[in-house]
Amino acid sequence: MIPIEYFLTFAAILFVIGAYGVMAKPNTLIVLMCTELMLNAANINFVAFSAYMTGAPAVYGQVMVIMTISVAAAEVAVGIAILLNAYKVRKSTNAEDLTSMRW
Repeated sequence: MIPIEYFLTFAAILFVIGAYGVMAKPNTLIVLMCTELMLNAANINFVAFSAYMTGAPAVYGQVMVIMTISVAAAEVAVGIAILLNAYKVRKSTNAEDLTSMRW
């Protein structure tokens, strides 16, 4: 069996890459993708801890992952809709150009 430290290290690396992308990249589409990376890193942790947990069914982590994926899908749908509307009005997807809520 693979040690849990490998999964946790992999998830930490994914989370750091996602956090860097959210903080450093100006394009809002890249920010949405990096947010998905961070959510998937959390999902890896849920599944890893669920698989290595003793005394309880391994389903709990998988249920949390399904809930997280559904919330992430809704977040992406709303984010893309806002982004498309902002692009239609401002002709830009740069985060610095979209700081004002007044169109």
